[in-house]
Amino acid sequence: MSEKFIPNKLALITLIAASSAILVSMGLRQTFGLFFSAFEQDLNCTRTEFGLAIGIQMLFWGFFAPIFGIIADKFGGNKAVFIGFVIFGAGIYMLYSGPNTGIFFQLSLGVLVGTALGATAMSVPVSEVGKHFPNESRSMATGLVTAAASVGYFISPLFTKYSLGVVGWETTLKYFMYFILFGLVASIFLLPKKDINHNLKNSGQNQTFTSALKEAFSHRGYNLLVAGFFVCGFQITLVATHIPGYMQDRGMGGWSATIILALIGLFNIVGTLGMGYLGTKYSKKILLSILYFARAIVIGIFIFLPPSLYTSIFFGITFGVLWLSTVPPTNGIVAQIFGTKYLSTLFGIVFLSHQFGAFAGAFLGGYFYDNFGSYDYAWYIAIGLSLFASLIHLPIDEKPLIRVETA
Repeated sequence: MSEKFIPNKLALITLIAASSAILVSMGLRQTFGLFFSAFEQDLNCTRTEFGLAIGIQMLFWGFFAPIFGIIADKFGGNKAVFIGFVIFGAGIYMLYSGPNTGIFFQLSLGVLVGTALGATAMSVPVSEVGKHFPNESRSMATGLVTAAASVGYFISPLFTKYSLGVVGWETTLKYFMYFILFGLVASIFLLPKKDINHNLKNSGQNQTFTSALKEAFSHRGYNLLVAGFFVCGFQITLVATHIPGYMQDRGMGGWSATIILALIGLFNIVGTLGMGYLGTKYSKKILLSILYFARAIVIGIFIFLPPSLYTSIFFGITFGVLWLSTVPPTNGIVAQIFGTKYLSTLFGIVFLSHQFGAFAGAFLGGYFYDNFGSYDYAWYIAIGLSLFASLIHLPIDEKPLIRVETA
């Protein structure tokens, strides 16, 4: 990286620390589906119980993202993420040591892990990095952090699948504790930026927390970003949760879903880095509009063409490029408009909308299949939401707010 891209040593340390933390948290979160058969056999866990735990996890992740964002903005991202990994460790420890059935299963995998993800996954680490970089390079920096999540997506399931086959689920979860310990150490180096102000007009250094919230929710562009990120969550979770069942329903073997998810994890790296770079060159709202429109086209081609190995590969690659590519420009617009003082909080609220969408995508996919025998209606909604999101980003005013500081 050039000296121009990395403003100072503190920014570099924070970038590495955030990437390490998010690689661990997002990587581990991606593996839980692989444990279901073992939980079913050893803990008598039903699909409903497991699905409920994952649903609770998503909601708590969303609810606690802005709460940990407040902690990060007030006391530092290192403290927020450190607390998150402690809670993560408690959830995993309870899951393998017990009690871990019934309500305790929901508490460990759902409540504790979900709460931990609110601090360790996506919103806080990405926003803390964004605080260290100016508008010109912020989307590239956040793209790098998001790409680390993609690496976790790709590596962690491979390790977990191998470990489950060799040592079983309890020992595999014990191994997870070492990764969490690594995340704990990395979180210490998420150092706050105190003295650099990249945009004096937009700094808001004297702004109070309540006035920042009032300002954000009175800004049309912020509310449109919140609505747009709901769509992102709906689509991602619909695919992640129901693509195995959908492919089986269309007469394809289990390998097809594995190919799709593996390609999504791999090409997500390309997408987040590419969108991060493009965000330094072009309007972020236009990029988001194009991205959501592209999702509608990709989903349409995938569901209307006959199922085959080639359509599976096509969908895995193209949707992988579009998977988390929404994060760098969305976070970048929030920072560009409102400054970085309350970035973790404001982006955390946007991410809460994402998790509401995630819950809706997971629930409606199953609901439509159970009641109508098909996932088609869920896909149609996903396409309609894509077109909606593509349009609502266009009116966003990306210009930084100019605040008049009073003595």
